[in-house]
Amino acid sequence: MHIVIMGCGRVGSALARALEKQGHSVAVVDQDPTSFRRLGAGFNGRRVTGVGFDQDTLKEAGIEEAGAFAAVSSGDNSNIIAARVARENFGVENVAARIYDPRRAEVYQRLGIPTVATVRWTADQMLRRLLPSGAEPLWQDPSGAVQLAEVAYDPLWVGRRLSELEEASGARVSFVTRLGEGVLPTPTMVVQEGDLIHVMLRRADLSAVEAAFAQAPEREGH
Repeated sequence: MHIVIMGCGRVGSALARALEKQGHSVAVVDQDPTSFRRLGAGFNGRRVTGVGFDQDTLKEAGIEEAGAFAAVSSGDNSNIIAARVARENFGVENVAARIYDPRRAEVYQRLGIPTVATVRWTADQMLRRLLPSGAEPLWQDPSGAVQLAEVAYDPLWVGRRLSELEEASGARVSFVTRLGEGVLPTPTMVVQEGDLIHVMLRRADLSAVEAAFAQAPEREGH
């Protein structure tokens, strides 16, 4: 997958190196060309100097072929504008924005942009937003047999009950992150746009659960 990152500070450079190590092609955009030194001599991706929400700059970074976009510059407004441009203008499927003001998370989530607040940022959290099925588990028991994982789902599950998703996958939903807040599931809770679904499962079942979540639900009445 090709991934574009806006911002080459400590977060952006670490993310770029991690993604390239996983075998992805990466382009990093930053207004300051000296910031690319953080990538190190071993980084083989593109280095694009420019404004991260400028469409020509993004095209130079390969946004039209990108499967994911991360906005991790030092400015909240720049990050959310760039994330929206990537999502709305170029149709990038996996988009995430870093924010400094957690109070803005609810607004951003309503715009359909997953956010990661600086105060609780880790490289793994951002990787989960860009590569939903490729991150390490959130938690696992000492034996590693039981795990808590955030599992990506087909958008057509929005509006359907969580219980239907559990039935289809055989997994148990532990909690949902909605508008930046953790919510415990209820029998009648339905999936809302922007929800992050956290599932408790056996490690051996992870691939099957991911496949069930990725498959669109059957239409009602069929």
